[in-house]
Amino acid sequence: MAEQAVAPPTAEQKPHYLGHRDRLRERFASAGHSALPDYELLELLLFRLIPRADTKPVAKALLARFGTLAEVLGAPENLLREVKGIGPAVALDLKIIAAAAQRMLRSEIKGRETLSSWAQVLDYCRAAMAFEEREQFRILFLDKKNALIADEVQQTGTVDHTPVYPREVVRRALELSSTAIVLVHNHPSGDPTPSRADIDMTKEIVEIGKRLGIAVHDHIIIGKKGHVSMKGLLLI
Repeated sequence: MAEQAVAPPTAEQKPHYLGHRDRLRERFASAGHSALPDYELLELLLFRLIPRADTKPVAKALLARFGTLAEVLGAPENLLREVKGIGPAVALDLKIIAAAAQRMLRSEIKGRETLSSWAQVLDYCRAAMAFEEREQFRILFLDKKNALIADEVQQTGTVDHTPVYPREVVRRALELSSTAIVLVHNHPSGDPTPSRADIDMTKEIVEIGKRLGIAVHDHIIIGKKGHVSMKGLLLI
């Protein structure tokens, strides 16, 4: 018995999301990202990562779980994979996109006078640390012109504590010929209010640094919804 020929799918049989993808790409091309809400921008990212499915429900589920586009990209891989539609490969790809965004932000402050680019410094620190599940203690090492020499995570701790050794902080600054530093750490709880231990540790670094000609410009604490400057609070 001869096989019956299978007719190619008609326009009506094509997945409904294909037209939606074309329209969304056209809106982005004509009006830019500011014309799109977070879930549609996230959809655009997911188009390439999930090529044969409707990504709108996935984008909305990610935002419902994590809150904002920044929080989606900052979420750990294991939590991303808990969202329906996000497998290991897509979770990894989202983290690659997040890493590229962080690298872009860091390039905006590398070699520039840091104190005159403070908004970019804060943007970079938030992108790099705000959504980490464990505390990180980061140091921005600056030269005589306050340009960024290096950006290093010196310690990673637990959900609410990072061991910091003030003499090691200053020793590393001397190794890099850095004359000023900015201290940064995150509070995974989301509340950036400095603890007594944060304040005491910072003051110790300030005192040791003074004796060796290394200035501490600020200690910034990053939370999910904002940040606190110890200098702004007159704590240093």
